[in-house]
Amino acid sequence: MDATFLMNSLWVMLGAILVIFMLGGFIMLEAGSTRMKNAGHIAGKTIFTFGLASLVFWAVGFGFIFGDNANFLVGLSNFFYSGAELEGMSLSSPVFFVFQLAFAGIAITIALGGFAERAKLSVYLIFTLLFSAIVYPVVAHWIWGGGWLAEHGKQDFAGSTVVHLTGAMAALAATILLKPRIGKFNKDGSANNIYGHNQVYTALGVLILWVGWFGFNAGSTLSVEDGFFGFVALNTNLAAGAGAVAALIISWMVMGKSDVPTMLNGALAGLVAITASCAFVDTWASVVIGLVAGILVFYSVRFFEKRKIDDPIYALSVHGAAGIWGTLSTGFFATPELATVGKPGLFYGGGFEQLGVQFMGVAVSGIYAFAVSFIILAVAKKLMGGLRVTEEEEIMGLDLSEHGSYGYPEVFMAEENKRLSS
Repeated sequence: MDATFLMNSLWVMLGAILVIFMLGGFIMLEAGSTRMKNAGHIAGKTIFTFGLASLVFWAVGFGFIFGDNANFLVGLSNFFYSGAELEGMSLSSPVFFVFQLAFAGIAITIALGGFAERAKLSVYLIFTLLFSAIVYPVVAHWIWGGGWLAEHGKQDFAGSTVVHLTGAMAALAATILLKPRIGKFNKDGSANNIYGHNQVYTALGVLILWVGWFGFNAGSTLSVEDGFFGFVALNTNLAAGAGAVAALIISWMVMGKSDVPTMLNGALAGLVAITASCAFVDTWASVVIGLVAGILVFYSVRFFEKRKIDDPIYALSVHGAAGIWGTLSTGFFATPELATVGKPGLFYGGGFEQLGVQFMGVAVSGIYAFAVSFIILAVAKKLMGGLRVTEEEEIMGLDLSEHGSYGYPEVFMAEENKRLSS
C-alpha cells in the first residue's frame, strides 16, 4: 500500500466528513427559513432521513450506481456492500463508499425541502426509501457510474445535475402535490411573505454549506496528486462570492433594498452552478458562472411564486435553476486543457456538441427525477389518504402535531401559560 493510496484515502475521507456536515448547514438553513413552530421537526427529520438514506444506499443505491453487469438503467452488483476493496481504485473502497453515500444524503435533503411545513412524517419515510433506491441512483449511474450519459461525455464534475437538479425536481413534484402552505397565497393569486424565524440561523447554515462545498467539489477529485483539488476549491469559492454579490446587487436595484435572504440564496446558487464545471473551466469563467447564478436565482424565485408554487426554502431556484445553468455552463466555458471528460465548450472552439450533450443530460435527468418522484408521491397520496397534515395540525405546527414536543419549549410554554392565565 503506497503513500499516494493512503493520502488519497485520507483526503476523500475528509471530503466525506465535510459533505456530511453540510447536513448541519441544511438544518440551520431550512429551520431558519421557516417558522419557529416547525424548527424541531425540520432538524429531526433531516437526521432521520439521512440515516434511512444511508441504509438504502448500502443495500441497493451503491450497487445501482457503481455495480458491474449494468443494463440500460443501473448497475447490478455490490448490493449490501461488504466493505471489500474494489478493482481499479486509487483509494480505499470503503472511503469511496462513504463519500458517495454523503452525496446521496444531500440529494434527498434537497428534495425534502419541498415538503417543508406541511407534509406528514410518514411521507418523508416512504419518499426517502424510494427516492434513495430508484431515483437518485439511476441518474447517478447514467452520469457517474459509466452509464449512457457518461458514454456521451456528459460533464458534471460534482453534481449540479446528479445531486442538485435531481433533488430540485423531486421537490417540484412535492410542492405541486402538497399544494401551498395555509396563508401563502390570497384568492386573487397574490403571494404573502411567510418569513423565516431566524435569519442568523439561515446565514450560519449558508456558511456551513459554503465550507462543506470544498469537500463536495474539491473532494470529488478523489486524489491529492498534482494538487488539482486546490484549483477546484478556488473556482468554487470565486463562484460563491460572485453569486452572493450579484444577488445582493440585483435585489437592491429591483426592490430598493438589499435583501438578505436573496443574497444568501445567491451564494448558494453560485455554489450549485459551479459544482458541474469547477474542474473544467478557468477562474474568470467561474466568476461569470457565479454572477449569472446570483441574478438567475432572484428572478427564478419570483417566477415560481407568480405561478403559485410554494417553495419554502427555494430549492427549485437555488438547486434547480442554478443546477441547470451550471450544467449548461460547461458547454460554453470548458477549456481544451481541462475538459478531461467530454469536449471543449462553445467559446473554446468546440462548437455546439458539448452544449447539446449538456442540454440532453439536463432534460432527461430532470424529467426522470420529476416523473418518478411525482408517481411515488401520487401513489402514496392515494394509499395514505393524503400527503399533508390536517389544517389544524399545520396551524399548530409540526413540532407538536408530529412529535409531541416543541423545538422551542420555553417560548411556546410561556405563550400558552400567558393565554391560560388571561
